[in-house]
Amino acid sequence: MPAAESVGRMIGRGLGPVVRSTPQAAGGVLRRLLEVAIDGSGRLPSAKASAAKQFQRYSGSVEGAIDGIVDLHVRLASVQGFATNIGGIAAMPIMLPANLTGVAVLQTRMVAAIAHLRGYDLDDPRVRTALIMCLLGGEQMARRILDGTLPTSPLAVATAPMFDPELDAQVAQQVLRDLTARVGGKNVALTIVRRLPLVGGGVGAAMDGIATHQIGTYAKGELVTRRMGLGYR
Repeated sequence: MPAAESVGRMIGRGLGPVVRSTPQAAGGVLRRLLEVAIDGSGRLPSAKASAAKQFQRYSGSVEGAIDGIVDLHVRLASVQGFATNIGGIAAMPIMLPANLTGVAVLQTRMVAAIAHLRGYDLDDPRVRTALIMCLLGGEQMARRILDGTLPTSPLAVATAPMFDPELDAQVAQQVLRDLTARVGGKNVALTIVRRLPLVGGGVGAAMDGIATHQIGTYAKGELVTRRMGLGYR
């Protein structure tokens, strides 16, 4: 396995201004992120495998398993260097910095595992659009619905009569903008504390953990149980 630094360089090719990205490019980035998050890659198990493990751990309790999934992913998101230690992710043709790529994959897998436990079909393109929407979190989603940037909620998209490719492309651009904005916010915080030993890494870990917890909480509330199935009760 390559050294973490080498993998990080392979992943972190950087992202140009998102405002110049096309809907097709944004959609391609998010589709690849979804594939890795849902299907797994290297040492990163799939969303369904993660859900099944927590379901078993919590003795068949769906809500217990969901809480376990959120707690697990908050811890993983807080681990420094996680992005550079996921086997197979180095081959990901995704235009996001390495430190954000790993966290974004983790957050998407967390939301996908929650959706799976709640009875959503992860292969349904409507559900996949909704999973990506959840990465915005409750506050950003509310803002975008209020200002008309996005028309409706992840739940409404996941349960819509049919898949809307135009909305999917719109969502991809909005989420990619939000992800790159997070890089800027994190960089500002880390710049302020960069001269303090060990503090910089702690701030980055805390920011990733807090963001992951907020997204997990939002997904838990948004993706209500759709049906009893998949062996989960």
